[in-house]
Parts: sequence; C-alpha cells; structure tokens
Amino acid sequence: MTQEATAEELERYSLEIEVEPAYLDAQSDPEADRYAFSYTVTIRNNGTVAIRLLRRRWLITDADGNEREVRGEGVIGEQPYLAPGDDYRYSSGTVLNTPVGAMRGSYRMQAEDGAEFDATIDAFTLAVPGTLH
Repeated sequence: MTQEATAEELERYSLEIEVEPAYLDAQSDPEADRYAFSYTVTIRNNGTVAIRLLRRRWLITDADGNEREVRGEGVIGEQPYLAPGDDYRYSSGTVLNTPVGAMRGSYRMQAEDGAEFDATIDAFTLAVPGTLH
C-alpha cells in the first residue's frame, strides 16, 4: 500500500488488533528482578480480502527505558490466514527486569491480491497489579 491509503485500500485491508496483557505471578521472581507477563492478541479481519500474517516486530520497553526488539516469522510458529470476517487469537509472553513496561509493534501482512502492508499494534502497558495508580 502507498503511504496514504485510499478509501478503497482502507476498506480492503481493514484489521482490528486487540491485546490483553496479564501478570504471571507464578512465573515471576521480584527479588531477582524477573517479572513475567502474558499477552493475548486477537486479530480481526474487517476487510474485504483474505490476508496472511507473515512476520512480527515487537518493541519491548522496561521502566528503566531499556528497549529490545523481537522480530520473527509469523506468531507462535504460525502464519495465520484470515478470510474476511475471521478472527485469530493467540497468547505469548515476555519477561521484564522491572515491574512496569510497555510493548508496541507491527505485523507484516500479505493480502490474497499480493499487496503487503504493516498493521500497527498500539502500545500497551505491562504492569504488576497495584504498581500503577
């Protein structure tokens, strides 16, 4: 897609991405600065053409401002195919050295018509319950 998507492109390649983070107390060890989090992602194809998720890119930032990048093929070993109206849901996780952090990223998608585009994943907070007011 071009930098400025046309109305037709927006309709054809419309995705909704929701993320639900959770703290994993049983897998965390605060005394060792280890805070484990899961996140469940739901991808909904609201467009008019089928799409496949090719690659992912995550930027994970802890409370000290340390950022690491994670890139890879697909998600959890899959490159899901979503027909118009389909949802795909998966869960994964990450570990931080601080009780608060954030993630943001993008998915590289390919439409069945051959067009490739990046779907942005808005920033979301990872936080131990009770840490943020």
